[in-house]
Amino acid sequence: MQHETLFQILEANRGVDRAIHYLDGERDEAIVPFGALYERALGVLGELQRLGARRGDKLIIFLNNNERFIDGFWGAVSGAIIPVPLAVGISDEHRHKLLRIARLLEHPYLYTDRKNLERLGAFAASVGESATFDALRARAVLIDEMAPGASGTAAHPGADDTAFIQFSSGSTSEPKGIVLTHRNVIANCRGTKLAAGFNERDVALSWMPLTHDMGLIGKHIFMFANRIENHLMSTELFIRRPLLWPKFASERRATILSSPNFGYRHFLKVLGDRALEGIDLSAVRLIFNGAEPISVELCDEFVDRMAPYKLARTAMFPVYGLAEATLAVTFGSPGTAYSARSFDRHRLDIGSPAGEVPAGTTNSVSLMNVGRAIPGCEVRIAAESRQALPGGSIGHVLIRGDNVTKGYYAAPEINARTITADGWLDTGDLGVLIGEDLFVTGRAKEVIFVNGQNYYPHDLEAIAQRAHDLELGKVVAAGCRPAGAESDELTFFILHRGALEEFLPIAAEVTRLVNEHSGLEVAHVVPVKRIPKTTSGKIQRVALERAFVGGEFTVELDELARLRESHHAHRDVGNTVEARIKAICDGALPGKRVEVDDNLFEIGASSLTLIQIHEEIDKEYPGLVDLTELFDFPTVAQLARHLEGKLASQSG
Repeated sequence: MQHETLFQILEANRGVDRAIHYLDGERDEAIVPFGALYERALGVLGELQRLGARRGDKLIIFLNNNERFIDGFWGAVSGAIIPVPLAVGISDEHRHKLLRIARLLEHPYLYTDRKNLERLGAFAASVGESATFDALRARAVLIDEMAPGASGTAAHPGADDTAFIQFSSGSTSEPKGIVLTHRNVIANCRGTKLAAGFNERDVALSWMPLTHDMGLIGKHIFMFANRIENHLMSTELFIRRPLLWPKFASERRATILSSPNFGYRHFLKVLGDRALEGIDLSAVRLIFNGAEPISVELCDEFVDRMAPYKLARTAMFPVYGLAEATLAVTFGSPGTAYSARSFDRHRLDIGSPAGEVPAGTTNSVSLMNVGRAIPGCEVRIAAESRQALPGGSIGHVLIRGDNVTKGYYAAPEINARTITADGWLDTGDLGVLIGEDLFVTGRAKEVIFVNGQNYYPHDLEAIAQRAHDLELGKVVAAGCRPAGAESDELTFFILHRGALEEFLPIAAEVTRLVNEHSGLEVAHVVPVKRIPKTTSGKIQRVALERAFVGGEFTVELDELARLRESHHAHRDVGNTVEARIKAICDGALPGKRVEVDDNLFEIGASSLTLIQIHEEIDKEYPGLVDLTELFDFPTVAQLARHLEGKLASQSG
């Protein structure tokens, strides 16, 4: 790959016998040869230039249509105009984000359709942003009103010119624009080609949205640069009919697929127990798995379920990347089975050696090996000071290389905090290097601090999901700190649209499971009618934390407390032993009403509380009750009967 810019790749591919296939239905396909893409791009450029767009101007791309999106992206690139892809979405949050970004960019152009423009205008009027919208409308190219015209004049961008700006998918109040140069993108193209072994015999299929870096860069630009026959399935079609994904892969003999956790879970849920007819996935050599913390259990479930359709276990390809790195940071080794290691969740503090434990043991958390740094990119683990830590230590994941952005758009303060003088960028993730292999433990800003230790939301969510009828994406763990609180309170938000009374057993089960498996006290379990997510499916925990601290769920929590009290079964204490144990539990759990038949885990007894309870019992009845027996006999009544039996044996 000798090219220095994306436009050089577009030019060089004009005579290549490959095409992009746009799949919008089972029998709805548009095919655009690489050569035709060049002509279409210059057609869009002509429209932009007639409107006044020039080199260095910004173009917001606000479309759901993959085919026209790609035309617009390359049209801007060919004129050294800077594309800014933004997700249309279905909520006002996306429109609000666009207006904020439009103000930040200062007089950008807009590439959209009439329907989205009208919706944007109505929303802008409702929030007092009509002036911002009017400026956008005056510079809008509407795809459904474009008339054929003369091709534009290519501007031939340079290697250090901005290729495009990726705005972080979760940022609405303070959007951060990641500036990527042609040099950044080409460097990542080269590194991924070497690490993944892309070749012109590959056939790609993707349903990932083009507004996400994994969709636009990984599954379009990288495929186009490597002259790979590419099939882009609309994201909306995948959501509606996920079983078409393996069908298309089988029919097209796809070798390269991709999906984050969400996609595998969605597909498996719809698949259920049914069998697929005529599916052969033996051609698939790589299924890129990234974009969110990778679930080892979900990978196992997916490859096991797909084994009858000849999907090789070695096809599952865990990776790590982020938009600031253009896309890719670490890859595994193609053709080898994915692997994971188990660590003690209580020993994942920054600067500490990662405590490996046997899989399946108490307090173990399984983390996926996401491979080693691709050529041209460096990874190191650092302390809070950003100084490198010894191998095997937990710390901040820093990256450096030609693929890494030099900064965020118009954000000097963020750049100063994020990027060191010698070019190391703090990814915001925490992890550990075992040898050269990276294991990501979580997001630094999402870490929940409980009892002086770090815990990771996706780990606790995996525990809570064992509760009845809960699944990936419907449970969110967060550390919420209400006004006046001295520490984070472990809070779970659970998608629930039924009656509040039906939520009581769900909340109790989640509390019990998390207590039993992590030893942590659950302060709140909150029913929510919607879980805010980015367009790529990442949960926006900060939005839920702010809503909770702001009192948005106070009415529901008060009603749940009232219902819980009305359902609370009161029974008088039976005997002296039961009375003494209840008194000990009452003392260890101030502010909580402990009935003799209550499960201590369901009312939020943390591991520290259990130790305190055990110590007091041991003072009264020395050597008769082991700490582990509190798990076997978790109610006051059960523990009292167990202790009475031991006392009877002792006296006998």
